[in-house]
Amino acid sequence: MTLDEGIEQISGKINEVSASAEIKVAKMSDEEARLSVYALAGEMGAIQDATLMPTIELLNSDGLDIQVFVYEVE
Repeated sequence: MTLDEGIEQISGKINEVSASAEIKVAKMSDEEARLSVYALAGEMGAIQDATLMPTIELLNSDGLDIQVFVYEVE
């Protein structure tokens, strides 16, 4: 899997639990990216829960380090 495919997969998980979340992507290398997610306070935990295992699986299976940082917006 490529980094772009991994980002798309994780973004999809985020959008499943929060349609209003804003996602900003920063690619650090060919194997590493940071997703900054801006969401409502009530959705932050659901986003973190939805992305935890998929990001670990991408790291273990494909060597992709996709970090998800969730921030509250008002």
